[in-house]
Amino acid sequence: MSDLKIAVLGGGSWGTTVAALTTRNAPVTIWARNPATVNEINTKHRNQTYLPDAPLPESLRATNDIGEAVANADVVVMGIPSQNFRSVLLEVKKHLRAWVPVISLTKGLELDTRMRMTEIIAEILPGHPVGVLTGPNLAREIMAGQAAASVIAMDDDIIVRSLQKVFKSGLFRVYTNTDVVGCELGGVLKNIIAIAVGMGDGQGAGDNTRAALITRGLAEVTRLGVAMGGCAETFSGLAGMGDMIATCTSPQSRNRHVGIELGRGKTMEQIASEMFMVAEGAKSAPAVMALAEQYGIDMPIARDVYRVVSGETNARGAYRGLLRTAAGAESEPG
Repeated sequence: MSDLKIAVLGGGSWGTTVAALTTRNAPVTIWARNPATVNEINTKHRNQTYLPDAPLPESLRATNDIGEAVANADVVVMGIPSQNFRSVLLEVKKHLRAWVPVISLTKGLELDTRMRMTEIIAEILPGHPVGVLTGPNLAREIMAGQAAASVIAMDDDIIVRSLQKVFKSGLFRVYTNTDVVGCELGGVLKNIIAIAVGMGDGQGAGDNTRAALITRGLAEVTRLGVAMGGCAETFSGLAGMGDMIATCTSPQSRNRHVGIELGRGKTMEQIASEMFMVAEGAKSAPAVMALAEQYGIDMPIARDVYRVVSGETNARGAYRGLLRTAAGAESEPG
């Protein structure tokens, strides 16, 4: 048992799962905004809203006082949706001790700035070691004890190895990587491709179509990721291909679900009103397209998803466009 004290911020499905896993290795306090969630975790050892029927460790403590969670923490883990990330981090700053590592779980971009979450951490908390925990991590499967693998990425090889021991647990394996940019972008960009795959599934497309979209989607994601400073190999690993496969094929995937509903003719407004969990791909699509333009990268699949999500066209029209795209050499964009 490590003597490091861990604060996990965010009482959603993945934040709660990481908190539950980490209690096997270190004392953990989870911060959630909703007092009912805090009370349920502390008294019933459950988070029924986000992880129905999954028992949580009795040693996991919850609070809705961010200062209480952060003030004595040796590691802070941010499981906060991308569009609230900055405001929560500004609260964290008031209570955080110097040099405490801050790890992001969030797979999104800040819309106004197009910044990755680790860039926001570095801006608000300069001097703090920063990293990302990412990969094909469907929370309910991991809570059910099924085997899974993840990646923790940080620039500092020594700190990343010590934190690897904090997060790995039983059948949840954690690998290390020093490519923060690539690992973080893999988690962000695959959400857009999962919406495209879902749009096909919602219209009855076959396995061949799904395989083609995932493969060509991974090529798009890799092109942009490398242009932004990521390593090409990262996108063929757990943070890239691994996360892409899980998100594009699992019934538990929120982004795929959004795509399926778009494929069935629903609008984004209708879909959003029926979901209480965030689908980061729909939120990040405008920022992803702005980055593609900024770096001069052609992303036809992501572009069609953006056009559907923004209401410019419908899924049926986008799909016809995708399948009409002229095919050149496989190594070429498009």
